[in-house]
Amino acid sequence: MSDVHALSGAYALDAVTDAERESFERHLAGCEACQAEVASLRETAAVLTELSLEEPPPALRGSVLAAITEVRQLPPEPAHRPRRLRFDPRLLLVAAASAVVLAAGVGVAITQPWNDGTSQVLTATDRVLEDPQAQRVTQTFDDGASATVVRSPGEKRAVIVTHDMPAAPEGHSYVVWLQQGDEMVRAATMPQGPDNTVLLEGDALTASAAGVTVEEDPDTTEPTSDPIALFAF
Repeated sequence: MSDVHALSGAYALDAVTDAERESFERHLAGCEACQAEVASLRETAAVLTELSLEEPPPALRGSVLAAITEVRQLPPEPAHRPRRLRFDPRLLLVAAASAVVLAAGVGVAITQPWNDGTSQVLTATDRVLEDPQAQRVTQTFDDGASATVVRSPGEKRAVIVTHDMPAAPEGHSYVVWLQQGDEMVRAATMPQGPDNTVLLEGDALTASAAGVTVEEDPDTTEPTSDPIALFAF
């Protein structure tokens, strides 16, 4: 680079080659303007680092450094000439960190642009549970346990949610079914534990009910006992 002054921003952020570093440091030793600018840029970078709520990935730093090196700075003007505005790479640092700084006021859910926008993607289970048109049918048992089937017409899926359910008899499992016409179609096997949320397989919109049976074979394709709970839609 013919204009050694233009290396001050990249040098402050350690974005120079070995040859550029050697050349600029020789120049820096005798240039008060560049010394002041490098010190100011490093101070700004340190402040921004302290404000960060989460360390950004290396790719973000690389993109900022690439942008800085592509913008040519103007060298210091002689004292007898009017000073023209010079590009200030600190503006790029401020822009890159603004989302992180904003977290202090509005929360981190929307302040991480490097998350590729995936943090707010809802699962199929979430979409069923959050559907305002969803139908909810609850069964409460004598021991205080409860199970609720939530059916979403928009998603055509259903979710079963259990609370305080006792364990199935030893060697048995709870199996959930969807009533399709005269046939009970397997929809899920409940995992162990009193509190579960399970997305059911199959088209729940065409089902007339959901049922839970106790099965010795958790992979059975048809129920072998009467339902212990029936959720009519």
